[in-house]
Formats: sequence, structure tokens, C-alpha cells
Amino acid sequence: MSLNSNPQTGDVLLSVKNIVKRFPIKGGILNREVATVRAVSDVSFDIHKGETLGLVGESGCGKSTLGRAILRLIEPTAGNVFYRGQDITKLAPEEMRRLRRKMQIIFQDPYASLNPRMTVEQILSEPIDIHGLAHSKEEKRKRIFHLADLVGLRKESIQRYPHEFSGGQRQRICIARALAVEPEFIVCDEPVSALDVSIQAQIVNLLQDLQKELGLTYLFIAHDLKVVEHISTRVAVMYLGKIVEIAESEVLYENPQHPYTQALLSAIPIPDPTLKKKRIILKGDVPSPINPPNGCYFHPRCPKVTDQCKVVWPKLEGVAGDSIIHEAACLYADKRHKPDEGILNQ
Repeated sequence: MSLNSNPQTGDVLLSVKNIVKRFPIKGGILNREVATVRAVSDVSFDIHKGETLGLVGESGCGKSTLGRAILRLIEPTAGNVFYRGQDITKLAPEEMRRLRRKMQIIFQDPYASLNPRMTVEQILSEPIDIHGLAHSKEEKRKRIFHLADLVGLRKESIQRYPHEFSGGQRQRICIARALAVEPEFIVCDEPVSALDVSIQAQIVNLLQDLQKELGLTYLFIAHDLKVVEHISTRVAVMYLGKIVEIAESEVLYENPQHPYTQALLSAIPIPDPTLKKKRIILKGDVPSPINPPNGCYFHPRCPKVTDQCKVVWPKLEGVAGDSIIHEAACLYADKRHKPDEGILNQ
């Protein structure tokens, strides 16, 4: 069994194998390729039925690109994506279209992802019509009312346009649209980052309730580590297009092994004012994905860097001890880091 699998959550629903996504940069008189953006570099993981895999990292690290490549909203440059054992990267457009019923996405910006010229009823009708899920107008209307009820919208509001709703209500519409085709797997691409904090909690709780009620599986992309901790079964940490650590949520937050993960977690505010948390301040900026450094991509900013880090890219390997499912891509990852290290009484 792979170290990043989770037997407690059931069978593998989606398996990502060595996904690569590169974007060419063209220039010159002949418009030739002059450089390449390495957005996603050799990423592999499994997602099990019924779980939520959180994907975190700084802006620009490739999280959203990875989510779109998994669904083939953009075509991966290399690698494979297996959905229930079927390699969807090999499917013809018509076959992929049929499969999209089972794989949906909730976008980050509810203001930009809804057609302002369509009512909520028309927005929810569109996927139902495309996939032929209703045999009459009455059946379709019942489906739309049910979707509105699922996400906490009043039935009479379906005749309104997106601009008449608040940000949180618009995101509920986006969630209802994703649910309209009865999917099994949903990529949640930073679904709460554009919302107020109080509304974020409502949307996260809604997603959790829907997961329990409908048996959904999520890839939850975010940069808010507290939100990810709350909703995720497991968490994968991404840096400059690569996964540097993956573990069960509780394990990763209590015992981070990669220096980048430790730095991210040190930035989370502590609600107890009597405690002071030691911040790990990273030097420099994130390297360019056009020209990433040799060896470990993180070594220019790593406080624990050695000469070996500058020439060797460490693979994701299991962290020893306690039979915990935990992988880290660091030459010096171990179990010496303590959960309360860096917390000092004032």
C-alpha cells in the first residue's frame, strides 16, 4: 500500500500519477518558444472515496493549475489521472464529456463564475439539460427546488439574477450548480477565499454537511491553513509545483516534517493571548517557475539547508515511527519536531 493512502476512508476514487503541466512562453518575430513555466512538476497522490484532501501552499505554487489539470479543464503536459481505475487522460472529448457528470469544480470567485445574464433557475437548468437528467419541465423544476434547498436558498430566489445576491449566496449557487449533475468528486478551488470570515465558516460547514449527506469526495484547494485543518481528512503541502509533504490532517499539524510546512504552520495565529508563538521567517522570495533552482526547490529559503540540498531533489518518503501514514520530501525529515516547540509563556 502507498504511504499516502488512507485505508480508513475506503477505496481509491481518484489516482494522480506523475502529473506535469508546463506553459510555453513565446516571443520574438517568429513567435517561438523562448521559455517554459513549470507550473506542476511530477505530482502523484491518491484520493479515497468519501475523504477530503486539502491542498495548501503559497499563491502561484500551482494548486489551481493542478486542480484544473486533474479535471482536464486544461490538458496536462504529461502524467495520468485515473478515476475509478480508468485513465481519463486517454479519453476522447465525447467520453470525457459524459464523465464530467461525476467530476465537478467550484471556482474561487463567485462573482466571475456565474453568468450575469442568467437567472439562478437558468444557471441550474443548464447542466441538467446538457446531461439529460430531467424528462419534463416539472421534473427539472423539482430538481432545481431540491438543489436550492440543499444549499440553503429560498425557492422564490431562483428567479433572481446573480447580482442580486451576496457573495456567500452566490457561492451557494455555484455549489448547487456543481451538485446539479450528481457528482462523486468535486474540486473546491479556494471556494471561500473571496468571502468574509463569518461567511467562510458557513460555506465550509455547508460543504461538510453535503459531503456527509451525498457521499461526496473533495480536493479542497486553499491557502488558509485553519480552514484546511477544519475540513480536511488529509493535507498535501505544495511548493513551486511539487508536493513536499502529505499526511493525515491531525498528524501534519501536530508534527510537520518539512521546513516549508513548519514555516507555514508557524504563521497561524494563536487564539490564546497568554502564549507567544515563535515565527519561522523565510528569507528571500519564491523562485521563478520559469527557472527553478537545482536540487530541492526550497533550498534557497530553507533555514536548514546543506550542500546536499543544493544538488539532490528528495523524493516523498515515509516518516518513520508510530505506523503513521506520513510522507515528506526532505533529506532531514525525522520525528524530533515536537508539537509545542516554539510556544513560549509570556
